[in-house]
Amino acid sequence: MSADPNDLRPLSPGHFLIGRPLTAPACSDLTATASHRLTRYDRVEQIRQQFWQRWSKEYISELQTRTKWKTDKKDIVPNTLVLIKEDNLPPLKWRLGRVQQTFPGKDGISRVANLKTATGIIQRAYSKICPLLHNAEDYNESLTTHIS
Repeated sequence: MSADPNDLRPLSPGHFLIGRPLTAPACSDLTATASHRLTRYDRVEQIRQQFWQRWSKEYISELQTRTKWKTDKKDIVPNTLVLIKEDNLPPLKWRLGRVQQTFPGKDGISRVANLKTATGIIQRAYSKICPLLHNAEDYNESLTTHIS
């Protein structure tokens, strides 16, 4: 058997995060290309890119606090670790930040927060931040909410 031993690689975290090893070369954006014009390899890459595009818009949005619709949900409190969504960047390049201050509107519901990042302080709307669970109580509450 003359097959390349490198063909049998173990699954790595990269396979689950971006669909291939983290050391794989970057690919051009194929999401808008007509699928009938692509080679089989490029078509598989296009499907992978479309998956991540949907994942970043749909799944990550599920992690966000929806205070407008869930009035019993806690507000994002200072020191909460958040993922900052950037529309023009892939999810692996999104920054992390910590909430420093929130700004309630006239109705008492906060929709904007100041976030401390590695490069400074920025202000973002709640629609662009995803709170990450920081303790077991929040994790259990989240599981209960999603199951019921």
